[in-house]
Amino acid sequence: MFEEKKALGELLSDPRIAKIAPDAIRNRDLSQEEVWNKTPEQLRDEHFFFGEVGRGIRRLFDAADTGDWYYPLYSDAECAEDEARRNVNMVWLPSDDPQADERPFVLLVPGGGFVNVWNLTEGWPVAAQFNSEGYHVFILTYQVDGEERLLEKNMEDMARALRLIREKENHFHVQADRYITCGFSAGGMLICIWNTEMGYPSFNLPKPQASFPVYPFVSLRLAAEEFNPEEDTEEDEREDLRLYGCPFLEAMEKPYESPEHAEGFPPCAIFVLAGDELLGHSKLLAHALEKLQIPCRLEIGAEGGHGFADGTGTCIAGWTERAVRWYEGLK
Repeated sequence: MFEEKKALGELLSDPRIAKIAPDAIRNRDLSQEEVWNKTPEQLRDEHFFFGEVGRGIRRLFDAADTGDWYYPLYSDAECAEDEARRNVNMVWLPSDDPQADERPFVLLVPGGGFVNVWNLTEGWPVAAQFNSEGYHVFILTYQVDGEERLLEKNMEDMARALRLIREKENHFHVQADRYITCGFSAGGMLICIWNTEMGYPSFNLPKPQASFPVYPFVSLRLAAEEFNPEEDTEEDEREDLRLYGCPFLEAMEKPYESPEHAEGFPPCAIFVLAGDELLGHSKLLAHALEKLQIPCRLEIGAEGGHGFADGTGTCIAGWTERAVRWYEGLK
């Protein structure tokens, strides 16, 4: 049973969720931080994190109590070939709504700047919200430790997740060809790249029914306006190779610049706050989709910045419900 008054460290130390607990925020040792001794209520009220962390952990415990929730995406042999694949996984959080089996499932991709994966805020609590709206959810913890062509490898991570869902679609009570992607920040970039020729077409997988990019990074050109890539340091160049496998200027001409490769996008609902430094990325993507006459909904909250997660306590609260109702209204 989930207990609200327990500290985050005690909750994450529970053996039932030992498989995923280290990836609450991947590559970040929360046991060395003040948050470890705070309850979910304190984390919310004292503004350590956005979103209802407690609701997300409670939902994870409920899933763990079923004994069937955690799925590694690479074999031990594959991980031995490339350690960056180790602990890449998918978490299954089904909805109790009897109609959920007839709806698309949601593939949820948290953000983290390609250094972390923020399941604690942008994974588990958001999945709980989509569950309450009547949608089954799969959360992807993807590679962030690779040394070259990381984003290409992340496309393989997404493909692995979708193929596993296809293999077990009867078990998961889903229709494998009907899914919605939702991603935050770096995860928003990944779901947008997935909609280009680098994504679902190259893996012979179906196109998403819809995509929900949430404060996504989508444009290298916009980034270059603030940070001149011609002035890159050696460290910057290594990071470009880590992410794109090529220099920054070359990457601009590839589908990493997804607004310029948006022909294969599904309908999109985009969410961002007015004070977010990535606001221009959301506007640019919306403009590209509108130009291609692809259905698009852009919601800009009046105030706030980056990383609102499930939206609790912000002006954009309830965005998950508005996203799925908008999608349902397209039919």
